[in-house]
Amino acid sequence: MAHTETNERELLKQLQNGDRTAMKDFYDRYAGRLTTVCHRYTDDTDETKDILQESFVKIFGAINKFEYRGEGSLRAWATRIVVNECLKNIQHKRKLNEVSIEENAGTDMADDDEPDMTDVPMGAIIEMIRALHVGYRTVFNLYVFENKSHKEIADILKISENTSASQLHRAKSILAKQITKYKQAKTNEYEQPVDRRFA
Repeated sequence: MAHTETNERELLKQLQNGDRTAMKDFYDRYAGRLTTVCHRYTDDTDETKDILQESFVKIFGAINKFEYRGEGSLRAWATRIVVNECLKNIQHKRKLNEVSIEENAGTDMADDDEPDMTDVPMGAIIEMIRALHVGYRTVFNLYVFENKSHKEIADILKISENTSASQLHRAKSILAKQITKYKQAKTNEYEQPVDRRFA
């Protein structure tokens, strides 16, 4: 654990000294994770590339202002920049207003509609999230992955807390159905028909 922390701290020092090799090291180390974060917010591959490029420019441009706060803090800081760039992209294109969403839609969702992600690969989960309407997807990401409250989400997206809660419940309901379908499909793959001649 301490070894990882030393590596990150040392990498930061090199970045703050303008070491170009360190920039490549940083990219190689975190690009995969940051791409996944970006994928959760956009279903457009070209947009993902543009957002990531802008994010890395901002990361390297602001690296001297970053204060190391322990293992993982550099990665967390870079992740926040990517999330902010994703939100900026969504708001710039006004994608949140593409469809109207009923304020109370899905707020009475039953507990058993909570998505059970057990035994479902993260790659499959990400694709399900990407398939959600942008409003549902954005609120779900902020609430589940960024640990934002509905009040914080409402402030960030300029929507009401009730709308945030409504979109979260709707997102969870859709994901629960998609996950059930995914698991059923996987179960069916393993259920081979019995040849009666050998029964």
